[in-house]
Parts: sequence; C-alpha cells; structure tokens
Amino acid sequence: MRKRIGTGAALLAGALAVTGLALAPSAAAVAPASATVTANCGLFGGGAATLTATQSGTSATLTLSSTAITAPIPLGANTINSTLTMANSTGAARVFTGTVNPAMATGAPIVIGPLNGTVASGDKLDFRQGSLKMVVFGITVTCTANAAQAPGPFVYD
Repeated sequence: MRKRIGTGAALLAGALAVTGLALAPSAAAVAPASATVTANCGLFGGGAATLTATQSGTSATLTLSSTAITAPIPLGANTINSTLTMANSTGAARVFTGTVNPAMATGAPIVIGPLNGTVASGDKLDFRQGSLKMVVFGITVTCTANAAQAPGPFVYD
C-alpha cells in the first residue's frame, strides 16, 4: 500500500511539473518580427529590403534580405563581414555583427545574417539613422536608409 501511495505521489508531482512548464511564460519577444526599409547600398544597388528580428533575453539577431539589393559579383557562403548599426530611440545605438550569408551568384538577391547583437528591455531600434557595413574582399560597402522602417521600430521586451 505504501509503495502505491509513493508511486502515485511521484506521478502526481511529475504531472504537476510538466503542467507548470507548459504554463510557464514564453521567452521575451521583439515586435514587429519583421520590417521593411528602403536602403541605398552603393555597388550592391538600392531599394526595398526586409529586416527580420528575433530575441531571446538580451540576445537578438537581425537578418536583412532584398531582391532589389543584389550581389555585384559571385560571393561564397559566409564571406561578407557585416556590421549592422541600429539607431535606438531609448539609448545607445545597438550593433549586430557576423559573417553569415549564403553563396550568391552575380545579380542574386542579397541575404545578410542572422547577425548577432545585444539588446535591453525597452530598446526601440530603427535602421533609419543606422547603417549596414559589408566588407567583401577588402572593399567596404555601406548601406544607409532613405526613410524610417515600416511598420515602425523593433521594440524589445
């Protein structure tokens, strides 16, 4: 009888633990998850681009992709050293860095990232007043925004 009660209590405790995990609050999230910007990127061209954001606590990533901004020459995977600086209306600018990109043929749509950075709760990041610097074969290409991102800045929890 004691063995049954002990086993039942252990099963109940396990079930409560699993239920507690299922009801635990979700991880911090950034909103919106993506935004559109219009950028001028010199040799890479210019036009509309999409920024996609993720957040896990104070760690965040940003990825830029565009069919209007294209590779001027064939580029191997992970060969673009990128620094994305985002203006922060609540404090210091935030910098996202990395060397992550797929292989791209001449004229292929550009994809940069995910680039890693650190954010604080309440940060409001906008590409406007920021920049993307890409170093390709020792040549620096800088992208700047022509307008604020839409639908608005990334707001971090």
